[in-house]
Amino acid sequence: MKKFFTKKLNVLWISLVCAALWGSAFPVIKISYEKLSIAQEDIFSKIYFAGIRFFIASLLVFLAARLLFRMPLKIRRDQVKFIVLLGLLQTSLQYFFFYIGIANTSGIKSAILQSGSTFFVVVAAHFIYRDDKMDMRKVVSLILGFGGIVLINIGKGFDLHFKLLGEGFLIGTALVSAFATFFVKGISKKINPVILTGGQMFAGSLFLLAVGKIGMGARMLAFDKVSLGLLLYASFLSATAFLLWYTLLKYNRAGELSIYRLFIPVFGALFSVLFIEGEVLTGKLLGGLALVVAGMIVLNLKRENGHFEQQP
Repeated sequence: MKKFFTKKLNVLWISLVCAALWGSAFPVIKISYEKLSIAQEDIFSKIYFAGIRFFIASLLVFLAARLLFRMPLKIRRDQVKFIVLLGLLQTSLQYFFFYIGIANTSGIKSAILQSGSTFFVVVAAHFIYRDDKMDMRKVVSLILGFGGIVLINIGKGFDLHFKLLGEGFLIGTALVSAFATFFVKGISKKINPVILTGGQMFAGSLFLLAVGKIGMGARMLAFDKVSLGLLLYASFLSATAFLLWYTLLKYNRAGELSIYRLFIPVFGALFSVLFIEGEVLTGKLLGGLALVVAGMIVLNLKRENGHFEQQP
């Protein structure tokens, strides 16, 4: 397992699969809101929808663990507190901040601030881990990656205004995500990533369901075949992406791995072009994609004797 998840090529394609899955959530959730008639300002219905999504995702992980991997679903008593804490961080707090923040922030600032967790992880990893130091390779990768995200989102409403419930909450999302990354890195050595993934999503979903339902009151979400199918896909992508990502984090450097997350908004934009009416493929999108890809190429090079050479 360790050999497979530390091989450079495998890390690359698995990271891209995770980014593509998370990126596909952008159009899926947007279309889901339309089908369920959830208004832009209806934050509690969005939180409730997220709670249902992650609750189902946790069940999918446990079913896969039992039926596909033949794993015993045993959680030791000393592991429960770590799983619950991760659920509150990775699922509850992160998505609570996210849904409120994104509803009160323009498109370009949302994309930039959501990607801030990558910056926080890379910088913090420099001081936390001896083998995950900042170098010119990572700096150039970050510059190119963020440049691509900015290019894709130019024209979506950038200003210098700051609102606690907007930009403030998105910064909170990025900080919580970064902290959760290091937390997972530490506890995944003691807890199987499959149990960790399913457990944290189950624990975190309960908070989202409770907060969302309290805010919604007597209102209900009316699902049809299309919206139910989208919900199941959103649950599947979360279960699959988090399971793969936690396994990668167990065996690889957090700072270097997190840079691949810059692909998430790029995939989000590409999938939106494919599935959302009115979204079109533009030169900005292609240029942004090229910059992010260039950043990942630089990331996968190392400097030896004054020259960049491909890592094995």
